[in-house]
Amino acid sequence: MSMSEADCRGANWFQLGERDGLYGLRPQVDQYAHQCGASKVQVAEKDYLAGWQQGKWEYDRRVHASDCCPP
Repeated sequence: MSMSEADCRGANWFQLGERDGLYGLRPQVDQYAHQCGASKVQVAEKDYLAGWQQGKWEYDRRVHASDCCPP
């Protein structure tokens, strides 16, 4: 996802991280930091990673729960 200056300034970093985790993506915080750095916007890495962890946990639960317990 490409981030504009407005996207960077208005980002809810927890929600963005959670969304990436829910999609099963690896953390994209370095990519966002690079894109937002051009606009002199600091990424809230701690918030992003907390959201990503939550989203990844849910992703793993959904994907792997079907492997463990057939109906």
